[in-house]
Amino acid sequence: MIILETERLILRQLSLEDAEFILELINEPSFIRYIGDKGVRTLDDARQYILNDPMESYERNDFGLYLVELRDGRASIGICGLLKRDTLPHPDIGFAFLPAYWSKGYALESAAAVIEYARNVLKLDRILAITSSDNEASSKLLGKIGLRFDRMIKLSPETSAVKLFTN
Repeated sequence: MIILETERLILRQLSLEDAEFILELINEPSFIRYIGDKGVRTLDDARQYILNDPMESYERNDFGLYLVELRDGRASIGICGLLKRDTLPHPDIGFAFLPAYWSKGYALESAAAVIEYARNVLKLDRILAITSSDNEASSKLLGKIGLRFDRMIKLSPETSAVKLFTN
């Protein structure tokens, strides 16, 4: 199901048919470094991730992470959307793209559309974001969509501190 369309992109709900792309994306070294190792190593693992994460979120929250495709050719290039973590009081925006599509404005275009969707369609007044402390590119992008650094937080006692951004 298509959720959003921008000038260059289509954002739609993930389906089990996206398992091959998800397997590639979440095993990118940059994904593991900045977001974390999800332990997804096979197509079956990727299908379970899609079922238990994005698809479960669509059911529970009416939002989740969406597949980002190029309008021209429908190539899958990344994910962008909203998450509701037990450890944060409000939904947060998240995104990840294959390195071949970095520095082309796709992350900014999709994140700005998700923020607008969150405010105007979902009627969310607070949107958060988190990044690893050394992820400068994501920090800059969050500033461009109207979020500002608030403070460092720990999502759990055993994890490293992350930057919290608020609107």
